[in-house]
This record gives sequence, C-alpha cells and structure tokens, in this order.
Amino acid sequence: MKLTQVSLDKLEHILTESSYVIRYERGTFQSGWCLLEQKKIVVLNKFLDTEGRINTLLDLIPQVRIDFDKLTLESQKLFESIKEKDKQTILQF
Repeated sequence: MKLTQVSLDKLEHILTESSYVIRYERGTFQSGWCLLEQKKIVVLNKFLDTEGRINTLLDLIPQVRIDFDKLTLESQKLFESIKEKDKQTILQF
C-alpha cells in the first residue's frame, strides 16, 4: 500500500462502512489508537503522520468487528488482503 492520503482514506472507509466513527485526538496512546467498542468509536493519535496512521489502521482493522456484507467490493478486497496480511496484495491498493 502506498503511504498516501488516498490509501489512508480507503482504510478509513472500511471502518466507516462498518459504522465506526474515526476521531483524531491527542492523548497518551501507547499503540497510537484507542477503541471504544460499545460506541464503535476509533480514536487515533492526531500527532501521527500519514504513514503512522496507515500502519496503525493496518494493525487495528483485523482486531475490530467488521461487517463484511456492508463493505463495497473494493473495500471487501482490501479487507481480505489486510486479514491475510498479504503484503503484495495490499500494495496493489
């Protein structure tokens, strides 16, 4: 995956399609993120650069409950490649 804003938007889109709200806030997040599961809110450290945000979402997405049926076809393919940690497939997006 290219480390661009477009790539970040695609990763964020996977979460928003599954009804998660993404917020960028400052705080002392050891892993760069905080998850409030009951409210489906993902809070990312706003001081992360684009590369840090992408890497954080790549680590986070497999850990949360994603409603696969709500995802668009493009998001489904990206989600599957993230789950499988197939770096070559992820790089194509």
